[in-house]
Parts: sequence; structure tokens; C-alpha cells
Amino acid sequence: MEKEITIYDIASALSISPTTVSRGLNNHPAVKKDTRQKILAAASRMGYRSNAFASNLRRQRTHTIGVIVPQLNSSFQSSVMAGMEKVANDAGYNLIISQSLENVQKEIANAKTMFDNRVDGLLVSLAYDTENTDHFTPFFHKGIPLLFYDRVPENRNCTSIVIDNIQAAYKATSHLLAQGCQHLVHISGNLKINVYKDRLKGFKYALLDHNIPFSDSMVIPTDLSEEAGIAAAQQLLTMHPVPDGLFVANDNCAVSCMKTLKQAGIAIPGNMAVVGFNNDPITRVIEPNLTSVDYPGYEMGEVAVRSLINYLDGASDVTITNTITLRSELVVRESSQRKTHV
Repeated sequence: MEKEITIYDIASALSISPTTVSRGLNNHPAVKKDTRQKILAAASRMGYRSNAFASNLRRQRTHTIGVIVPQLNSSFQSSVMAGMEKVANDAGYNLIISQSLENVQKEIANAKTMFDNRVDGLLVSLAYDTENTDHFTPFFHKGIPLLFYDRVPENRNCTSIVIDNIQAAYKATSHLLAQGCQHLVHISGNLKINVYKDRLKGFKYALLDHNIPFSDSMVIPTDLSEEAGIAAAQQLLTMHPVPDGLFVANDNCAVSCMKTLKQAGIAIPGNMAVVGFNNDPITRVIEPNLTSVDYPGYEMGEVAVRSLINYLDGASDVTITNTITLRSELVVRESSQRKTHV
């Protein structure tokens, strides 16, 4: 294995001081232009690599931002990552991305790895089963900025970036009611997670404003997987009456549910109008195309990284603003536009 070339090797080769080499490599104005060119040429010829890690440690900055996501094979999270990468790259930061795989123990391990790698800041969307967030306490103690996005803790004194899930769900449910639906069901995720808890609240508020009594039988809690969508569809078929309106807390679950219902002879939207959430690409593939809440993932990623970098650069204090709320909108497609009321 070849020896790593240092500034001392370059200094020896050029018969100048290591300080001059260091200054030349960093474009210091005290070093004459021709000397600087000789230093750069020698560094290139000898295979010198700058030790950014050591340099960053001296400055107490690594120019890396850690990101912990629940899972990467998600259209929404991919969109968020794209927004994060754009802003980070433009600002000269690198992202270290890890996934919890929807498991709190993996999330705890990821957080420790990020801390040990001295990230300048951390962005987190919580795992499906995370209820206690004490594993992020070391970041607060060290003054390392921490922002949560999408799935956020409710009782942490830190910045969160979300959409108004209550309002989004209210609009989705009100749309179904405006289509003449009378017997609605909401397929939800883990109700201990902020996004799913708030979507249920929006569902309930819409029913209340339309004088439709709520009952627990109108909610089917699931893990929102494709398999859960199939099981939920089978449960819907046993209800009396069979629901005529369905609001599902994500698109993948909604699509698998629709496919199962169609196979059982349920006409969509004629017998049952369906609305999903996230506006994933799959909404434009399923027939009929799925009405869904458009969740601005790319913008959320941009805002998250920009907020963090502004804090790191001293332009803002992320501890001042507890919540940043982004806009969302209901994209109406054929799955919820009922031609006849039943």
C-alpha cells in the first residue's frame, strides 16, 4: 500500500516550508501566484489528497448532514431526498443517509452512528414504531441542530416540518361526502404517529360538519402495506352496509385495496369512491386513476436542509420556530368522481 502524500513531502520536493505549501493549497494571498502554481502542480503529480476530515475537525465542522428515513423504497421519501440533495449540494454539504426500516432499534443505532460521525446536523422522519425519542438527546446536549419532518414527535422542543394533515384529511373526506357518499370508512396507519392521528382527526371533523355520526367501526387501523390493503378490502366487503366512500392514509394501501374490491365486483367509483394520500406515481397507473392528497415531498426536503444550513451558518435559529407547515392540495381523479349515487 502506497504511503499517503503529505504537505511535508511536497515541501521537501520543492525546498519550501510546509506552511507555504499549506497556504498555497488553500489559495492564500500571501503566496505568490507562480509559487502557488508550482505547489498545485507538485501536489497533482505526487498524488496528494487534502485531508478534509482533519481540516473539518479543526474547524469543528464536517459539512455533512445526517438523514434518517423510515424506508428508501418510498416514492415520497425519494422525492424528499431529491430536494435535500439539491439544496445540500448547492451549499457545499454532503448527506449521510440511513434508513430505520420502520424499526425503532435500528433508528437508535442510526442516531448513534450519526452522532459518532460528527454530523453538523440531523434530519429525521420517525420509524413506524417509535414512541420514545430519548435516543436523540445527545444531539440536544451537544447543541447539534435536529429537525424532524413528516413523522415528527409531539412533545419535543424542536423544529418540525409537516403539512396540515388535519386540513388535508378534512378536504379529502369532505370531497367524498360531496360526491354523495353516506357510509364512509377510513383506513389508517399507526394512530400513535402524528400524521395518522391528524388524518383521523380531519376525517372526524368533516363527518361532524356534515352531521354524520362517527363510530369506531368507521376506522380500520393497519400498517398501510399492500397486504393490509387486501385485508382491509376483505373486511369492507363484510360490512353492512358496504361502505360507499373510502379514505386511505396512503396510496399503496389504497391501490391494493381498490384492486381487491374490483376483483370482488365492486365498481369504483360507482359503488365505492376512493381517495388516497401522498399522490405517488402509482395513482396515475391504477384504473381508475386514484384521487389523492398531493404531499410536497421535494419542497419538504428543500425546506428541511435549507433551515438546517441557515442555522449552521448563523442566519437563523431553528429552536425559535417549532413547526413549519407546508401546503398540500387534493388532486381529484376518476376514483372518487361518482357518476351515480347509491
